Formats: sequence, C-alpha cells, structure tokens
Amino acid sequence: MFLFYLRSLMKKEKEIVMSGIRPTGYLHLGNYFGAMRNYVKMQEDYECYFMVADLHSLTTHPDTKGLKANVHRVLAENIASGLDPDKAVLYCQSHVYQTSELYLYLNMLAYKGELEKTPTFKDKVRQHPDNVNAGLLTYPVLMAADILIHRANYVPVGKDQEQHLEIARNYVNRFNHRYGEVFPEPYAFNFNHQLVKVPSLDGTGKMSKSENQMATLYLADEDDAIRKKIMKAKTDNGPTQNNSVKPDYIENLFLLMKLVSGNETVEYFEEKFNNCSVRYGDMKRQLAEDMVKFISPIREKVNEILKDEKYLQKVMKQGAEKSTANAEATMTLVRNAMGLNYF
Repeated sequence: MFLFYLRSLMKKEKEIVMSGIRPTGYLHLGNYFGAMRNYVKMQEDYECYFMVADLHSLTTHPDTKGLKANVHRVLAENIASGLDPDKAVLYCQSHVYQTSELYLYLNMLAYKGELEKTPTFKDKVRQHPDNVNAGLLTYPVLMAADILIHRANYVPVGKDQEQHLEIARNYVNRFNHRYGEVFPEPYAFNFNHQLVKVPSLDGTGKMSKSENQMATLYLADEDDAIRKKIMKAKTDNGPTQNNSVKPDYIENLFLLMKLVSGNETVEYFEEKFNNCSVRYGDMKRQLAEDMVKFISPIREKVNEILKDEKYLQKVMKQGAEKSTANAEATMTLVRNAMGLNYF
C-alpha cells in the first residue's frame, strides 16, 4: 500500500503547501486573515498539509492537561473556517514521527549563534525567562522540519514568521550542498502578494493569543464581547484638516473595517474622515456589527463540531495516515542521500 501511495505522489503535479498553528489558545482574527483564509483558497489548487503544532506548544506550555481540548478546538476552528479534511490533510504534529527524525538531522546543520539571534527566540526568552529550554532555542529547526518533511513549496505565514522561512531555506541549501538535492526551497505564499498583519485594537502591534486579550478578537468571542472590545478601541477627537494622514491607531480601525465590512461602508467613513466629519463612535458601532456578522457563524459552527468527538478523531486519524505516508517518502530520500541505508 505504501509503494502504491509513493507512486501516486510521484505522479502528482500540484505544488505543495504546508503550514501550522500552535494549540496554545483560541484562534483570532489575525490567524484567520494571516493564514486560514489562504488555507481555504489553497486547498482547491494545491496539495495541502495543515498541522496542529502540538510539539511546538510544549516549548512554552509544558503542562499538557488541556492540550487535547486545545487540539480539538484548533481542528474545529480550521474546519469551521472552510477547510475540508477530504481536500486538505489536517493532522497533529506529534502523529508524524518522521518529523522528529528530520529535526535531529537538521540540528546538525544549525548553529547556536544564529539561533540565539532569532527575534522570536529573544521574544520567548523575554516572555518565559524561567523556561529557556533547548526546544525554544531550536524552534526554527523544528519548524523547518515540519515544512521540509513534506517538501513544501509554499508556506502561508505572517510577517513575523518570514525569518523562519529564510532559516528553513538555509537548511535546505546546506543539506542539498552536503548530501545532494532532496528539498525544494520554501517561500511565503499570499494570494495578494503581501502578507496580512492584522492590527490589535489598542494600536500597539498585531493581534496575539498571548498579549492583551481585550485588544484581540477571537473566533470564539461572543457577540457582546466583540462589541465591547471594539468600542474600547483607541480613537481621538478626529482630524482638523481635510485629507489628513491617519494616526496608526485610526488606520488600524480602517484596516479592520476593510476586512469585514462592505466597500460602501468603508468608502462612507473614508469620506467622513477626509472631510473632518467622522464620528468615531458611529464608525466603531458599525465595525462592531460587521465583525459580529463575520465571527458569529464561525463560532457557532465550531461549537457544533466540538460536540462530535468521534468526527474529530476520524479527521485526525485520516490526517495522520496521509501525512505519515508522505513524510516516510521524504525520509526515504533523506536517508538514502545521507548514506543511512545500511540494509
């Protein structure tokens, strides 16, 4: 059966897409527009592997009591957002043992100095000063293994992950130079030719699972919570000159509106801002209602999926079988290239 699957893989002409999300909290609007929206589009035209990164979560969340529930929620939120388990491979990172083997080999091509300079490592050290473990340091290596195990061409990532892709390309070049051509270089993918960075409601950065929860809109948020968060978003007294440059925190509100509101709504408030007649209270109320209309159907579908644990187990088992078969095909090439084929 494996040989048949290997032959079928060799016949495929679709380019491969791979990405993953850590099960360390509720998914938010940034996850949706930064990655998941692209996942849904990609599953029609690409061979897609979308992973719940449960091993990655252990670097900062070693307590696994709630891990199963978090994994189920991520899967449910992906499916509710439009992913079809029969079109894309949805799987858990820990179910693909070959990834850990490739991670070990890639660590031989990674250097301590370059890993310590990675911005995400510095951020995690700041956030978790009492838990600076080796997994945290080699996080980009495991991320590279996740991508390369499927020989992915594209990875739909946010701006903060672009350096990790550059690191992955470094490992590809080092491996291919040392052992022979096995891996393609992975690149960021976005349908609009730019990676989406969804701003937080407080105007201090991007939406995040771990930072200010009142400044982040989660796919699980109830309607009243959505309204409350948006109404508390920072504004000012409004422009005093026509066609003024928007402050960052006001530009953020317009960016959010462009994501979930109709063009006529956006144009209306743009005109109001440009002629100095904008009422931010009205704008935030409109944005809040449009956001409720966007998030509430996803939230309700997630809750229905979470009630059906047998279905989620079926999705995970199916994903594990497909991703493991593809990963083993890659590792056969890797072991042969490295000379680790002793019998």
